[in-house]
Amino acid sequence: MIDLALEPNPSDHPRASTILPSKSQTDVREKRRSNHFNHVSPGQLTKKYSSCSTIFLDDSTVSQPNLRTTVKCMTLAIYYHIKNRDADRSLDIFDERLHPLTREKIPEEYFEHDPEHKFIYRFVHTLSSAAQLTADGAVVTLVYLERLLTYAEIDICPTNWKRIVLGAILLASKFWDDRAVWNVDDCQILKDVTVEDMNEMERHFLELLQFDINVPFSVYAKYYFDLRSLADDNNLNVLFTPLSKERAQNLEAISRLCDDKYKDVCRAAMRRSFSADNFFGIRRSNAILS
Repeated sequence: MIDLALEPNPSDHPRASTILPSKSQTDVREKRRSNHFNHVSPGQLTKKYSSCSTIFLDDSTVSQPNLRTTVKCMTLAIYYHIKNRDADRSLDIFDERLHPLTREKIPEEYFEHDPEHKFIYRFVHTLSSAAQLTADGAVVTLVYLERLLTYAEIDICPTNWKRIVLGAILLASKFWDDRAVWNVDDCQILKDVTVEDMNEMERHFLELLQFDINVPFSVYAKYYFDLRSLADDNNLNVLFTPLSKERAQNLEAISRLCDDKYKDVCRAAMRRSFSADNFFGIRRSNAILS
């Protein structure tokens, strides 16, 4: 058994590498090698590059990610987690065969094959819309998912991925986005699921996380940039638009505001430093003895 105290959890520590790159890089290298040996042309270039006359920017930043792109990257990360899993370790509370999300009978063969990315995306898109999940909440969903896999020492596989993702989205919507999302609302989407089942799954999820739902911004930023890298490695379409005059002025105003705040902090630190220097540099008058 892995000692979590000795091996930092990537969902807790900003310097520990996330699990995602190890799951996706093998497939990325295989794609590149296959294209090289088969002389496959990349086709029409869809990614736009800046030039001297035009600067292209996307509308996604670490503080305000693009919702559609982030959800697509997050579901791609889930796809790689399932495809390149180490084993099929699971828990009964997440097993869809024991706790089905639909009354329709699902054939056993369904659980023998890994779901495709587009199928995972449709499922997550439906849930995220119902839970009013924000783009940064989608990033935190992946943080909670990897934290669960590490803490509980389980794998995400065809039999449990839907319930694990459902639990992670619920927690991210409630605790990160701070939205009043009730489990009964999600039951309107998953009509065959009872509120009692949702409550029990959420309770088990929190217990397995040891009620550690805090996500430092440094950890959030690490996962955000890993998802950006994943999008670039898999040629996901990211909307790039030319930098307009209005947007350039907005960026300049934001930059100036941040610069002013930084200067204020520096001035305050210098005043504290000067006050200490003056304190230690006080000249004392010589005593006059009469």
